[in-house]
Amino acid sequence: MTDRTILDMFRLDGRVAVVTGASSGLGAVFARALAEAGADVVLGARRVDRLAETSQAVEAAGRRALAVRTDVSVPEDCTALVEAAMAEFGRVDILVNNAGIGTAFPATRETPEQFRSVIDVNLNGCYWMAQACGRVMQPGSSIVNISSMLGLTTAGLPQAAYAASKAGLIGLTRDLAQQWTGRKGIRVNALAPGFFVSEMTEQYPDEYIDSQMHRILVGRKGHPEELAAALIFLVSDAGGYVTGTTIPVEGGMLTS
Repeated sequence: MTDRTILDMFRLDGRVAVVTGASSGLGAVFARALAEAGADVVLGARRVDRLAETSQAVEAAGRRALAVRTDVSVPEDCTALVEAAMAEFGRVDILVNNAGIGTAFPATRETPEQFRSVIDVNLNGCYWMAQACGRVMQPGSSIVNISSMLGLTTAGLPQAAYAASKAGLIGLTRDLAQQWTGRKGIRVNALAPGFFVSEMTEQYPDEYIDSQMHRILVGRKGHPEELAAALIFLVSDAGGYVTGTTIPVEGGMLTS
């Protein structure tokens, strides 16, 4: 028997989390939520100057933060981020593969460079980060890949590269879970967000979001904290029996 309450199972005290794409948007929300749950947080992003605000949010929650300039499409950067985490904290328990970019080019006009740039960050970058963390993570660790509903459905824009990268990430999640959960004790899962208030959705024209709203049963965009709550479930002991799966958090859009 354990004396822990249900809420205790969501605590992350004593753990160290790595969050990529942490300079703004959902990455910053994830970092703050992890800190509020008790984790120290290592922040990676290409725009290292913008990590200061996220670091302050982590520290305001009473936890330690470490900011490292990281381009996840460069394997050496991913290794350096993990090495910095180990040097500062001595462990890595959680990886949130959040770094991502999006494009919307018609398939007949998208250049090889445009397509590859999305795959390099959204899919390859997640693999390089998982590799680097997987080499140092101990049993009980957790990886969460931030996929998208566009890995599971379409949504009216020409987003072949983005959709392919996010669908590929779901496949990568399954395979890494199969390889690592039983052998290393590392759980690997994915979240598939719908429309959340973020830098990416702010780039969409208002009429586009409106055109998709009829598919969303909840009838609104998601609040970032709702996605962060799902993340905390997956990386904490509360999600200890969950691995190799993708959890959609999209307001019911996949039912349409």
